[in-house]
Order: sequence, then C-alpha cells, then structure tokens
Amino acid sequence: MFITPHYGTGSLADLFPSLLAGLGVPGEVDRLGLEHGADRICVLLIDGLGADALAANSAVAPFLSSLPQRALTAGFPSTTTVSLSSLGVGVPPGEHGIVGYLMHVPGYDRLVNPLTWRLHGAGPKIDLLRDLVPEQFQPASTVFERAAADGIAVAQVAPHLQAGSGLTRAVLRGCEFRPYVSFGDFIDGVATALRTGPRSLVYAYHGNLDTTGHVRGPSSYAWLLELAHVDRLAATIAEHLPPDAALIVTADHGMVELADRVDYDKTDTLQDGVHRLGGEPRARHVYTVDGATADVAATWREYLGADFDVVPRAEVIERGWFGPTVAPHVASRIGDLVVAARGLRGVVRTGAEPLESMLIGHHGSLTSAEINVPLATFRP
Repeated sequence: MFITPHYGTGSLADLFPSLLAGLGVPGEVDRLGLEHGADRICVLLIDGLGADALAANSAVAPFLSSLPQRALTAGFPSTTTVSLSSLGVGVPPGEHGIVGYLMHVPGYDRLVNPLTWRLHGAGPKIDLLRDLVPEQFQPASTVFERAAADGIAVAQVAPHLQAGSGLTRAVLRGCEFRPYVSFGDFIDGVATALRTGPRSLVYAYHGNLDTTGHVRGPSSYAWLLELAHVDRLAATIAEHLPPDAALIVTADHGMVELADRVDYDKTDTLQDGVHRLGGEPRARHVYTVDGATADVAATWREYLGADFDVVPRAEVIERGWFGPTVAPHVASRIGDLVVAARGLRGVVRTGAEPLESMLIGHHGSLTSAEINVPLATFRP
C-alpha cells in the first residue's frame, strides 16, 4: 500500500520547526509533540536508513534500536534532494520546489539535477550556480537561518563536497559548515559544535549507508556491516554529548531492491508522446508532448500494469503527494504524469542513465520501505 506523507503532523519537514519551537524560537510550532528541555541538539541524518529496515535488523544496530523512537514519513518523491530540502526549509516539496532527482525547470532545454546543480544530458556546459542562483530558486528562509536569527549557534557537519553546493545554498544555508574527513573527525566536529554558545543546533549528515545500499543492495552483508558501523557512530556521538544536549537520529528515505527493470530507452511504446523523462526509476516525472498526456497515460498504464500508478499532475496535487499546498511555479516542475512504483520494479534508462540503471538499491516511491524513516532520541 502507498503511504501519503504525513505533512504537518509527522513528516520530515516537521522535524526542525518542532525542534526550533523547543529551543524557544518565536513563530515556530512543535508539530510533532516532542519532549523538550535540551539547549543543545544534534540531528544525525543517516542517508538511506528506512524505519522498516532498522526494525528488521535491530540486532545489528543495538544502540539505535534501544532508543525511544517512532516513524516519520519522508516527502514525495522519497529521495535525498527532496528530503533534505523538506528538512532544511521545514516545508513540503510543493512549497520549497525541489520535486525530484531530475526535474523540468521552465527556461531550460534539459532537466535539472538539484543534487549536482547541473543540467542532465548532453549539451552546452552551463554554470547553473550563476544562471540558476540557488538562493533565488528557493528564496524562503531555511530553518538554520531562522535559528541563527534567534541567537542559536548553528553548524552543519558533512562531507567537504557539500560545502557551497547548489543544494546546500538553496535549502541548507545559514550554518557554519564543518567538513569531516574521518569517523573520529565527524564525532569531534559534532561534539565541538554542540558546545558553541548557550544554545546550539547541529545538523550532521552521513551518507555511506545509502551508497552501500545502492551499489550492493539493502539486503547485502555489506549493508548490514555498514549499519553496524553507523550504529557505533551514533553510540559514540551519544557518549560525547554535553549533559544538556540531545541526539536525534533520522533519515531521508529507505530503500528497496529491484526485482525487475523496465528499460525506457529500449521500449519504443513508452517513448511515444514523451518529451522528457525525469525523476528516477521508482518515481518518474513524465513530461509529455503537447496534447499527448491522455494517450501517454493510457499506454503506460497498459504496458506497466498494476505495479505502477500513472497519475496526471492535477490528480497528484489533489492526492497531496507534494503537500497540502503546491505553488503555481512548483506545479510547472512536476511531470504531466507522475509514475510511482508499487511493487519491486523500476523504470530505468540504460542509455541516458547508465550508472543509475546499474544500481541494485533504489527509492523514491510511497511504499513503507521507502517512505518511513526513524525518529530516535537519546538524552544523556
């Protein structure tokens, strides 16, 4: 069954506004009903750690599994760019405007990849950081800017390549950026940042579990070993927390392994009437030729069968997949059709997306394994 994101009451977008409310930031509301009292908070985001996978492998992650926790929903699509944007701005995708891994932005003849802040596919090289200025593309204040404005010391501990990236500037700006180079450096960066100022908020990102799941699969022994490594990381951070601090562990999405792949690039039937194909294998944005949407929808439904929902843009918005509100300029970025996977299949592109098509683990859809993420809390 599909799970519609619990925007406003239990989604990833609600986490930081709820924490800011607990830190006393004016205008913020605790949407999650969190227990407050900590003056220093570290949010550790483990990329790719679904709540279902954590529950199924509790013996591998004894520390995380021992913590009081509940499940939040990621947004749609359940993918890193969308989730980090929801986390960093504190609003659903329909408001912050990052609606997929590859998405159409009016004015550009190629799809935009928000993760790399580049145009996808062959064509003239364009400096998107200059032409599609991140702070203008997503102008709303981030949760970190709002926290800093209230005097909270805010830091981000993340890989160096994320410093100054388009996505960071668009949805995670307002932090002191602390790059890390090792396990120990990661922990030291968190511990040091937490002790800055009378109130502190640290966002720490760890991505190796997601990479392992993509390449080896989320049921592989390599993934389980990486989960154990992540568990030790979280436990060690907990050991180094100041006494007035809290550690909150969450994730941006879960993951599934594909049992079957539909290759769009080798299926002429699916290409008829399609102008561009965005998104990713588990959640595709289909941008159609003018006047062809209904025919494309009928063709895709017949070809793909019950394992996929093929939904027109207006209906997707009505279902609330992108949030209760979808701004007009954001609606234009959503596919004329949105194709979400129900089973364990995906629509790949071996020609245009060879690397992505080779991966074992995928995410993006609304299944429990992909959209449910943990919210685990530790207090000294």
